[in-house]
Amino acid sequence: MTNVVIGDDHAVFLDALRTVLAAPGRAVATATTVEDTVDAVRRHQPDICLIDHHFREDGDGDSCDGIGAIPQLTAACARTKVLILSADGDSGAILQGMRAGAAGFVHKTRGVSVLQRTIERVLQGEVVVEAPAGGGSAPPLARQRDALRLAAHLTSREWQCLELLVDGQDTAAIVASLGVSAATVRTHVQSLLSKLGVHSRLEAAAFAVRHGLLDETVRRGGQATSHGGQPAARTGPTTPPGWVRGRH
Repeated sequence: MTNVVIGDDHAVFLDALRTVLAAPGRAVATATTVEDTVDAVRRHQPDICLIDHHFREDGDGDSCDGIGAIPQLTAACARTKVLILSADGDSGAILQGMRAGAAGFVHKTRGVSVLQRTIERVLQGEVVVEAPAGGGSAPPLARQRDALRLAAHLTSREWQCLELLVDGQDTAAIVASLGVSAATVRTHVQSLLSKLGVHSRLEAAAFAVRHGLLDETVRRGGQATSHGGQPAARTGPTTPPGWVRGRH
């Protein structure tokens, strides 16, 4: 049996989601506060916990952040995989959540069918990012192929910069990691942004995570090439330090 805990402070959404996810072989428990969500995970030891990004203010007037509770959730049950639900488009939250130990991120506009598929993929050990809807009407496989086609033009240095961007590193940290000048780093980053068709470092990181560009199996299917068209040499880890790709 798959056990699921859902933490969300919107009662209508919570009740609807519990009804949708309830199925033979799946037990669903709910909570309306961060504290109760952690307690539910501790009591039920679920396979997966879905937690809202933002909860309403508590009794002390402080806002509660579901992402900030991820260490508590994983401490309450090490086997539980945490999936962040969000109604905002803050791509920085994706990186923050993954660094905290989340196994996935789903924007609430993505719909129930996407959420269901994401749950199954996360339970299989994948890291899944489903960003806000409206990013194009191409089917998933077509979008994946397009992403690989774009990424195939990255040089080895640009791949390294992308890995470090996914890990949340700024220019100074990338300079220290690669041993090159800040001007060189900025050149590489601007080039990779142009090649991926994105406009910011956070967009590039979210794009890489969403399409699994740093996964070894994906990389073999869409190998990076140098400007000369030959396979580019790779150095450094496939999974950036601090990046979580499943704990099972």
